[in-house]
Amino acid sequence: MSSPAVPLPTDRIDMRGLGAAAGAFFIWGLLPLYLKELQHVPILQITAHRLVWGCLFALVWLAIRGELGGVRQALSTPSVRWRLIASAALITANWTTYIYGIATNRVVETSLGYFINPLLNVVLGVVVLSERLNSIQWTAVAIAAAGVSYLTWSAGQLPWIALTLAFSFGLYGLVRKVVRVDALAGFASETLLLLPIGIGYLVWCEIANVATLGHVGLSTDLLLALGGPLTAIPLVLFAFGARRIPYSTIGLLQYIGPTIQLMLAIFVFREPFTGPRVVGFSLIWTALAIYAADGVWRSRRAAL
Repeated sequence: MSSPAVPLPTDRIDMRGLGAAAGAFFIWGLLPLYLKELQHVPILQITAHRLVWGCLFALVWLAIRGELGGVRQALSTPSVRWRLIASAALITANWTTYIYGIATNRVVETSLGYFINPLLNVVLGVVVLSERLNSIQWTAVAIAAAGVSYLTWSAGQLPWIALTLAFSFGLYGLVRKVVRVDALAGFASETLLLLPIGIGYLVWCEIANVATLGHVGLSTDLLLALGGPLTAIPLVLFAFGARRIPYSTIGLLQYIGPTIQLMLAIFVFREPFTGPRVVGFSLIWTALAIYAADGVWRSRRAAL
């Protein structure tokens, strides 16, 4: 969900942009509360409903704003269309894994994925975009890798949910970075490409008598439909904010989401967070602090 940042005077932050970006990360952080209310719904059905309702919500929003042409333009360009197919597949994998993590009471591990993601983006930038890191940034990456390695060793298995979330969202952001399309139009295009699959699966569920919509209760139906705006709105808020405040500020704000998720996991869902988890997370937090401090310092230095 990457959007270019427009340089602004460094002595003043656009408060509307700051509020929009922070709001997006708060919504993403609170999503486990929403998904916990849908634990009785099969995971793939939640993903399909999120896809269908998200697409409908985005298309209606674009129609009201008179911007449906952005979707037509994106899908009529072969190179853009193929990249959007790739990004659609990646974000669907991310959604499904995230919903699975919440449903199986592994919210701590889902938060780990989004703590790892910023540093994974750095590595992807080096490997794919030939970007260069300084020694401090490499140190941060090495410390984060040590934290993941320790969590893997102590648990006796890879934290596959966290790694899948980090890689799928990191690759999604990389693909979207090279696609010249507005955030909302891009989201609408992605979901529109997958809409036949989502509708087809839900129709099959209805035929097989395993469908949830219309068969459990009005509250469940409303929660499933709510998945549309809950998917699209934070994306638009993020895009709005990213264009109005420095990207270094976005980099710091993005830790709001996984921090809220971790707090929910510990204090609301009562998931264990002791011993090796504390050590592993502490290493990753140290890496993030080093990387964030380096980014802020370089941003201020460049502004002088």
